[in-house]
Amino acid sequence: MFKLEKRPQPSKMWTLLTPPLAVLATMIFGGLLFGLLGNPPVEAIRTIFWDPLFGEFAFYYRPQLLVKGGPLILIAIGLSLGFRAGIWNIGAEGQYIMGAIFGAGAGLAFYPMEAFYIFPIMVIAGAIGGMLWAGIPAFLKVKFGTNEILVSLMLVYVAEQLLASMSLGLLKNPDGFGFPGSRNLQQYASAHNAELITGTGMHWGVVAAFIAVIFSYILLNRHMLGFSIRLTGEAPRAAKFSGVSPARLILFCLGTSGALAGLAGMFEVAGPAGQISIDFNTGYGFTAIIVAFLGRLHPVGILLAGLLMALTYIGGEIAQSNLGLPAAAIQLFQGMLLFFLLAVDLLTNFRIRLASSRRKGVA
Repeated sequence: MFKLEKRPQPSKMWTLLTPPLAVLATMIFGGLLFGLLGNPPVEAIRTIFWDPLFGEFAFYYRPQLLVKGGPLILIAIGLSLGFRAGIWNIGAEGQYIMGAIFGAGAGLAFYPMEAFYIFPIMVIAGAIGGMLWAGIPAFLKVKFGTNEILVSLMLVYVAEQLLASMSLGLLKNPDGFGFPGSRNLQQYASAHNAELITGTGMHWGVVAAFIAVIFSYILLNRHMLGFSIRLTGEAPRAAKFSGVSPARLILFCLGTSGALAGLAGMFEVAGPAGQISIDFNTGYGFTAIIVAFLGRLHPVGILLAGLLMALTYIGGEIAQSNLGLPAAAIQLFQGMLLFFLLAVDLLTNFRIRLASSRRKGVA
């Protein structure tokens, strides 16, 4: 018999070991999953983790690490600020969608005019769109004490319906022969989020992700607001007695995470995706939750975790093409990362002890 014994303080060793052990466990059990589906386990894992970096066509896939990692890192940085303070924004996918709608709408409002200020306006609009969408659960929590988890999550489905409505209505391409979707922003120079250096995958969304990592690190380690965020998450009662305003913290964390998710959506629709369409959202907002926790809610950890998750996206697409793996299996494989991360993370705060069993004699 075993029992869990709470540690006096979290183990630093297990804090560092948890992410690599979670990745290793995911590779082992993911390989077993792929084997049950009739694919060679070792080859499947190699295809996902090795081929995008060192395979025959690695020169093509490597830039995609930045393309797919950028939005994940940008969204996860915003989420991590709230998570550290115990504020749970689960609706980043909806904020990502609204940022794309606001950003694309702002750009298309100027079509076909070409001007240098159009793209900056789109950036501002995208941030505002995500912030306003995150502001709904923030306002309801501050004013009425509602649960931000449920409200932010339900708003994802509202955003998806708005996305479909815009694809079929207000933002629909009038020259698209009746097909749903907006004009292609890649063909509109002033609204296109093009590569800054050809062939590298580096665009303004990736630059924004790196800037977010730097500013988040400075905020959490060098600013009083960052101290308030950490204090609220680690010792809520102490934060209350020290004068931290819960309402301001909620508005800041949800507003910032919404703005960053909105920026991610804007950069994506103006760049790799190219247009507003019914299937524009690809689950980045939900995957970013895994990235945030895999990175231990630390900016540098999130940077590395975002690139790792981007690797599974790219490798998963290769595995689907070359090995015939179903997309659902790849999604399950990515979900295993969070499952094993949470499982192994238990050892950060608890020890496993052998429970002694005593038999009572009968007189």
